[in-house]
Amino acid sequence: MGAIQALSGVQARRIALSAQGFGDPRPAGVADMRSLRRVVGRTGLFQIDSVNVLTRAHYLPLFSRLGPYPVELLNRAAYSAPRRLFEYWGHEASLLPVHVQPLLRWRMADAEAVAWGNMAQVFRDRPEFVAQVRADVAAQGPISAGQMQDRHGGRTRKAGPWWDWSHVKLALEYLFWAGEVTTAARRGFERMYDIPERVLPAQVLATPTPDRDQAQRELLMLAARSCGVATARDLRDYYRLPAADAKARLAELVEDGALLPVTVQGWRQPAYLHPQAKLPRKVDARALVAPFDPLVWERERTERIFGFRYRIEIYVPAHLRVHGYYVLPFLLGEDLVARVDLKADRQAGVLRVQSAHAEPGAPQRTGRELAAELESMAGWLGLSAVSWAGAAQLGPLPS
Repeated sequence: MGAIQALSGVQARRIALSAQGFGDPRPAGVADMRSLRRVVGRTGLFQIDSVNVLTRAHYLPLFSRLGPYPVELLNRAAYSAPRRLFEYWGHEASLLPVHVQPLLRWRMADAEAVAWGNMAQVFRDRPEFVAQVRADVAAQGPISAGQMQDRHGGRTRKAGPWWDWSHVKLALEYLFWAGEVTTAARRGFERMYDIPERVLPAQVLATPTPDRDQAQRELLMLAARSCGVATARDLRDYYRLPAADAKARLAELVEDGALLPVTVQGWRQPAYLHPQAKLPRKVDARALVAPFDPLVWERERTERIFGFRYRIEIYVPAHLRVHGYYVLPFLLGEDLVARVDLKADRQAGVLRVQSAHAEPGAPQRTGRELAAELESMAGWLGLSAVSWAGAAQLGPLPS
């Protein structure tokens, strides 16, 4: 697509949906590693979150784009050789393609200055303790924080208070931020730590470290590819770049012609278009979108693109929630047309629809299409049925 000086809101929405993979057809058969690579090539990363009321957050973006897929596919990519994904701070805690690791080494090098609170305090107060934790991971890994504390706490009474779980965990988190250890596996949701040399592919570790400015330019270009069209804030937020750095790097990319300045009808801020962004004639998607999906994780962008005000209410007291605890927007065609609060009741074997709300102007087929997607999700989660509690606003449902 050539340079465009002005886009309508509808065009921007189609570009954004296409960039995120919602214009791609779902696999005709069982999704495979090629399908996963295509999706992560669109999204750039999968955000990790501990909430498990439905399923872990990093599994959901693939379902949204591929439909039912074997979750072992993502587990293999992330935690088995040959390693295709690795865990690090991307947007938040994320699974990222291994080839992105060199682009994040500047963040690893900044660990002492930017790691949060107690994590950095442990390093400043007891660098020798952190170094010992790293040495023990090298000697004993893969190992969890709990296993490490048990081994050291049981050695001798001289192990002392620095070997309690909280300090061990903080030291490991600092080392993780600094790139000195990484996640080798997950046991349940618990991280098993090991050194990068035993986890990441040798060719990734051997890749020369780009300078900070070049790495940030490449991260902004990856963000632009995943957004299609975006404001400066959208691009900076995607990989959580420092504001001053992102502003300078963005100006350089525009000057070099790598990003195209555009205006979007209804957007107050200037926008930037990736030169390879696709503008489809229409998008005909049907997907349940997770709260931590990159399509909607930046709430102001979601409202700007879709006219859809979305707030996650996990931390809101139950009596003050408007839409529910774990609410997924429902994408139909090119619009977010409903939102549904879901819970996987594994003991009863059902997917519970705690509440469902249609957006103003949602088409009559919304309820029917949502029901079909929920049935698909229930089967993917290994649940036998969908139990509805709040379908009244959604129009006709299948009998």
